[in-house]
Amino acid sequence: MTKNNLDGLIPKHIKELAGYQPGQLIEDVLEEMGLKSAVKLASNENALGPSPLALQAVREALGGIFRYGDADSRRLREAIGAKLGHPVEGILAGNGSSEFILVLAHSLLGPGLAALMSRPSFTLNAKNTQAAGAKVIEVPITAQGGHDLAKIKALAQPWVSLVFIDNPLNPSGAYLGPEEIEDLLAALPERALLVLDEAYVDFARAPRPDYAKLLSGGRLVVLRTFSKIMGLAGLRAAYALMEPQLARELNKVRQPFNLNSLAQAGALAALSDQEHIDKTLEMTWSALDLLNKKLPEFGFKVYLSQANFLMAQLPNGLLADDFTKKMLKEGVIIRSLSSFGLSDHVRINAGLDFELFELFKAIEKCLK
Repeated sequence: MTKNNLDGLIPKHIKELAGYQPGQLIEDVLEEMGLKSAVKLASNENALGPSPLALQAVREALGGIFRYGDADSRRLREAIGAKLGHPVEGILAGNGSSEFILVLAHSLLGPGLAALMSRPSFTLNAKNTQAAGAKVIEVPITAQGGHDLAKIKALAQPWVSLVFIDNPLNPSGAYLGPEEIEDLLAALPERALLVLDEAYVDFARAPRPDYAKLLSGGRLVVLRTFSKIMGLAGLRAAYALMEPQLARELNKVRQPFNLNSLAQAGALAALSDQEHIDKTLEMTWSALDLLNKKLPEFGFKVYLSQANFLMAQLPNGLLADDFTKKMLKEGVIIRSLSSFGLSDHVRINAGLDFELFELFKAIEKCLK
């Protein structure tokens, strides 16, 4: 192998990986389009921003960044445990839910094993499975945009180690109720672990399962994030709930000091600010109700969502990539779902009143 030839070093399953496609930065759109302002409704962020308590906590923590933070995020984990009634020994804190997906994949998958998931779903489920050298088994979502539980159960063979279920599902916002989750867990192979990614569950207006009952069985991991309802996407704070024995083993794999001191301070303060959470829910639900009312008037097919976004099929056979580019020129950023395999669908997240006004104005202009 020559110095500049890495073909023999990099495994085939790594070469075949596609890079993650994030939403566009507002700064890039402004520069590219020559605009002074833009409305971003593409990345499922909290339009209200973070809790004032979180901002103050981060400011106060700035002076201590020359020291290493708490490697185990002990205070944050204790606060999460107290709020949810889950033992702190069964809680891990991490650098976004994506870290837990990576740790699970590299700890529990490998050649000869597989992970099962819906298609589309959060893209890092498949990417991390492939990076671990395991097989990706994807089940297309239903015509209603939900998980096809019958097919998922049928494909849950003994070599399946992880079953990734986004609930609510990204990008459609579809939701599984408590009975559906319990039935799915009961139908999985004995050695399979169900990974329930609940990044958007705080926005759901539907009932939730009895987590204490399900987690005690040891075959469930629940992923949560501070990026969405808490408005801390830039700090990358998240946590995972599981049975303590599993947490002890996975804790050996995660990186030390994985959650920086500013993220810990902001997340701890945000967790206590119920007033900000309530304001976020009020804004989100009001925005979704308006989107569900107005988008069909433009000819969009809208899918029922329990998240802070909704998925919509464009009218008149329009392609999502073309339509979102037109919307960019009007200063409105929405997400094309072509990278999810849905070439005529877009995803739009809840926003403030003025942002939705700009959205509807841009849609009307782009459909002419």
